[in-house]
Amino acid sequence: MSQDVVFISHGGGPRPLLGDPQHAGLVSFLRALPQSLQKPKQIVVFSAHWEGPGVGITSAVEPSLLYDYYGFPPESYEFRYPCPGAPALAAQIASGLTTRGYEVSLDDQRGLDHGVFVPLMLMYPSADIPVIQVSLSSSLNPEWHIQLGEDLGAMGLSETLFIGSGFSFHNMHAFFNDSVESQAANQAFEEWLAQILSGSSQSSGDIREKLTHWRDAPGAAFCHPREEHLLPLHVCFGIAGRPADQRHVVEMLNKQASNFIWNRSGD
Repeated sequence: MSQDVVFISHGGGPRPLLGDPQHAGLVSFLRALPQSLQKPKQIVVFSAHWEGPGVGITSAVEPSLLYDYYGFPPESYEFRYPCPGAPALAAQIASGLTTRGYEVSLDDQRGLDHGVFVPLMLMYPSADIPVIQVSLSSSLNPEWHIQLGEDLGAMGLSETLFIGSGFSFHNMHAFFNDSVESQAANQAFEEWLAQILSGSSQSSGDIREKLTHWRDAPGAAFCHPREEHLLPLHVCFGIAGRPADQRHVVEMLNKQASNFIWNRSGD
């Protein structure tokens, strides 16, 4: 594998950038994360906050930011992350996916949403690495997203950092619910993810099968009433094609959340 691949639980909107104490663990993890990676030549992000009928890819030379959250302080809408885009990389990925039968569109107008710029402001604050964003499919089909990852991994994009930006727990009504049932469901699903993705006894085929049928996991339906925040993990696994090298758990919004790392030197 010639790329680093990371799945991150990106937190609640812009809160990681606002000094929210409930995001302190995530902020520390993201700031330290580049030390576990080789510095990439380019970054490709799959955020839970962009879905489309096919595959959308940002292609602006200088991407803007999309403040796709509501009700936060004024400074939340003044963040800047002046990274360069990577239109040539976007075109290369679009061509490769089109050849493999995907419906692909290049978008030079859409900005990078908060699932992209919030973690990158903490990971690479100098904003000197070209970034593109790739959409999820509105089909929300888990197998489709694993296959997308596999096809991207087969392109051999070296010195590329792939980031799946989602949340391993995403029940908006339950973040501050500390009932026994809520905490038990969170714990059960996190333990399931740890077992299948960081257990050395799991084969790639086993992981693929279990992620495809993730709704059979304990606590799954409670933790993810809608699966868009989990599917970036499916893409990441598809790219890497093996168990993760590292798992990092953070406490956030009264829940446990997982982050997974696949290092390019791990195979």
